[in-house]
Order: sequence, then C-alpha cells, then structure tokens
Amino acid sequence: MITIKIGGSIVDNLHPTTIADIKKVSQQGVILVHGGAKQVTQISEALGKKQKFIVSPSGIKSRFTDQETVEIFTMVMSGKINKTIVRMLQKNGINAVGLSGIDGQILQADRKKKLIVVNEKGRKMAIDGGYTGKIREVNASLIKSILDQGYTPVISPVAISEEYDFLNVDGDRAAAYVAGKVKADRILFLTNVDGLLMDNKLVKNLSLSEAKEMLPKIGHGMEKKVLAATESLEMGVNEALIANGQKENPISSALSHDNCTVITK
Repeated sequence: MITIKIGGSIVDNLHPTTIADIKKVSQQGVILVHGGAKQVTQISEALGKKQKFIVSPSGIKSRFTDQETVEIFTMVMSGKINKTIVRMLQKNGINAVGLSGIDGQILQADRKKKLIVVNEKGRKMAIDGGYTGKIREVNASLIKSILDQGYTPVISPVAISEEYDFLNVDGDRAAAYVAGKVKADRILFLTNVDGLLMDNKLVKNLSLSEAKEMLPKIGHGMEKKVLAATESLEMGVNEALIANGQKENPISSALSHDNCTVITK
C-alpha cells in the first residue's frame, strides 16, 4: 500500500502520464492526500480576504487561519480541488472517493491554542492559535474499508477538532499521519523538483537519523516534506520518497528510485 501526497496545483503541473501511472499502481492500494495552498490564497484574495503568513522559530512558514479563512480553506480544499482530482481519476477509470478529514473523523486534530512566531524584527512572540491543528488521530479503519472495496480515497487536509471545528492541517503532515496509521509500506511526496536539493545537488539517500539532523539546514517548502517523511517513518512506514511530479511516469519512476530522494529507517 502506498500513500501519495500531491500538491493542489496537480491539474496544471503534473506530467500527463501521472494519472495512468496512478492506475498502474492502484492495484497495490493507493491513498491520495492533496494540498492546495496557492489556490486557497488566490480564492481568498479574490473574495477580499487578505491572507496572513507567519514564521515559526524553526523557520517554518504557514498560513495564519482565522475563522473566515478556515471556512474558505475548507471550501477550496474539500470542494474545488478535491472534486477536480476525483473527476480526473474517474475520467481515467480509477474509481475514486473524495473525502475531507472531517468525513468519518478521518483526521482528528487538537486545535493549537497558542502559536510562537517570529515577528519582522526577529523577536519571538505568542499569538492566538486560530484554527490550525496538530493531528492526534486518524480513522484508519474507514480508509482501509474504502480501499478493501476497490476505491481510491482522495483526502483533503481539513481536520475536525474536539469541539467539532474545521481545522487547517498541513497537507504533508496529514499524508504522513495517514500513511503511518494505515500502516502503508511507502509514502511518496510529489513536488516540482527531483527531491531534496542541498547546494544544488540532489540528495539521493538518507537514513531517518540523517534526515532529522539535516532539518534545520533545509530551506522553506522542502523542510515540511522532510519533517513529514521522518514522522511517517517513525510511525512504521518503511520508505519515504520525495520526487518530481513533472516528469514522465513520476510514481513508478520514484518507486524504482530513479532520480529522487529516498529516506529509510
């Protein structure tokens, strides 16, 4: 079984062979988790809702999610993006089921009460956590039962809190938790580069401990993927792959370790 994390701009940027490639590996059991941050930003701003981004002390940049933003986030992620992906899969003979993390409480998360952020002057400060969450539990049995019936689940990263609020959770880390809890053999993060690049060179192989050591040195964007990869391995996934979704047959080529980053225990 494989969990694949795809960006929300799948429709524009993934190689045309990707869907046929998913079909090829779908016999093994495929779970898709998607993102879509850019589209959330575009639609929010078109609706007149300016987006605010914050940076954590470790340098990770994320969206500040107030109540209005989480509603737009849910609408774009679980509506527009999720259903576009499901439609593409259906059109190519893959019987996909689109779900949000809310459905069947697939993604249960704790709402972050406070966030420590770094302001423009480089000082640390605490702010209200808004509607962002840290995943606590995954309804793995529901995902497995959908797979057992021959469907391909497509999951958007909107989680449910203990108070039944919508929560924005990071797509890469949502994929990691899903992979870990369903006991997937592999997790694949498809991105727009060949994998983890350090000094403009592709890092082809890393152990879990090497990946954790490198985290502080990795730049914006890729650090979340490497962090999520390490989390999935710690939850029992055998192998995490970071690969380019813009090349031919991106999934089967990543599974055969062709020009990508492979992180193992």
